[in-house]
Amino acid sequence: MNKGLLIVAIVLIGIGAVLGGFFGRSTHRTTASSALTTERISDNFAEALELIDKNYSDDVEREEILDSAVQTMLFSLDPHSSFFTKNELKKLFEEQSSRFFGIGVSILQHRDGVYVQSVVPNTPAEKQGMRYGDRIVKVDGKDATKWSAGEVSRNVRGPEGTNVNVQVERVGSEKPVSFDIKRGGVPYPSIRNSFMLDKRVGYVGLSAGFQETTSDELDAAIEQLKKQGMESLILDLRNNVGGLLPQAIEVTSRFVEKGKTVVSVKGRSNYTNAQELKAVGAPLHEFPLVVMINGGSASASEIVAGAIQDYGRGLVVGSESFGKGLVQKIYPLPYGTGLTLTTARYYTPYGRSLQRDYSNGSIYEYFSNGNGEENDQKPGGSLAKPKGKPVETAGGRVYYGGRGIEPDLKAPPLELTALRFRISEAAFFFVRKLAAGKVRGFESLRAEKQTYATVIGKNDVVVSNALFRKFISDSVADPENGLTAENIESQASYAKARLRAQLATAKYSGEAGFQVAMETDPQVLKAIDAIPDARILAKKVMAKNQ
Repeated sequence: MNKGLLIVAIVLIGIGAVLGGFFGRSTHRTTASSALTTERISDNFAEALELIDKNYSDDVEREEILDSAVQTMLFSLDPHSSFFTKNELKKLFEEQSSRFFGIGVSILQHRDGVYVQSVVPNTPAEKQGMRYGDRIVKVDGKDATKWSAGEVSRNVRGPEGTNVNVQVERVGSEKPVSFDIKRGGVPYPSIRNSFMLDKRVGYVGLSAGFQETTSDELDAAIEQLKKQGMESLILDLRNNVGGLLPQAIEVTSRFVEKGKTVVSVKGRSNYTNAQELKAVGAPLHEFPLVVMINGGSASASEIVAGAIQDYGRGLVVGSESFGKGLVQKIYPLPYGTGLTLTTARYYTPYGRSLQRDYSNGSIYEYFSNGNGEENDQKPGGSLAKPKGKPVETAGGRVYYGGRGIEPDLKAPPLELTALRFRISEAAFFFVRKLAAGKVRGFESLRAEKQTYATVIGKNDVVVSNALFRKFISDSVADPENGLTAENIESQASYAKARLRAQLATAKYSGEAGFQVAMETDPQVLKAIDAIPDARILAKKVMAKNQ
């Protein structure tokens, strides 16, 4: 048997072995009429593995083979049933608890490595003196210059109280700066940003999943914004991939009356009769509401947006959501591993299926293409035929199941062209030098340490004409940027916005930089424009409730 066929055979045998083992826990053995017994499958897998051990050209990692077999089995069921290694399962539980153990930095991948973008206050990294712009070059003696941001993150995280050595390249330092850091608790909040967009419109960025503290964080953010004069709210669920179902119910309950269905769950075994999960008693807000979504909004995010849309409680703005309506349950496996298995499907209160079709195409195509405005068109420009049953919402609009959540008002995201990407990179490297006090004539903008302010005034960061001219000249002089003065001038508004965001990050915090970026975000601007229509919907809902 050639190598390719051998691998295929091993994977298939592995799938059978794990299926037999998994279901064998309750049945101990396949039925007598089955052609494949648990013992036969296990023997075949063991024999194939022994053959590999004896004859394969390289050393064999048995654990990797088993992990791959389990994952392949689960992907044959649906795209969201998944296997977790010991470390992956631990990370999942840590993030659900809104806390993990590491050093406390926000990092980003740039053209030549991974850099510190922001430092989390009161964490080990902040106490040791790590800064915005530090390039991570070594972790525990291992060369990290070619690592991805994910690889850096995995290596700096670890058990609480353990040590990690991180070496960074810093502007103004001839040699790498070394930090011996004892890992500690790092907060992982669901809500990273909340601020006033203007005197009456509040913004809450619920972007980091639905975790154990999400509803409490939302309550705190709304209370603070109301004290600042908030009369309408924009709830940003863009790129929120989901999380804990009870928290999705809690969040929806802040805007939908107690007792109303938030989501229905239907399945083959646990939910043969549809189970309706209803809004719970919670602080109910009646102010105008706009919910923002995009192709990165999935699962719990879609549950919230779908309920708000079905009941006409607010307007949904942005682009189509991802379309994940499959319910996963976590099953612990031996040796600290685990798997998530799809047990049911989610439906909106009015009966729309949230799950996008995955029957055609590969797993890669499913996750990489996602939903989006490009999927609304057929190759000739005509509208694609809607899938699923049509449903009329309380707001009088007709939407279709089987495609996630379609926004009430579509708004394209900020377009990131190749040129804009180069300008964005140039802005980071320029501000990195600026914050280190290494840009002649602008030494007053030096910012050795972030102040950790998360909300700033519009005049707190200003890009003067002189600073912009200096940015152009320095960026053009650096061949790594691949820019000309004409390139930058053609994107002057974008370039100034990126400079302001980087300056706010370097001086204050990553949250402050995000706030600046939202000032010119086209989807946020569209959400602000939608507030008058959201106000009309809110009045209708209040009138019904009286």
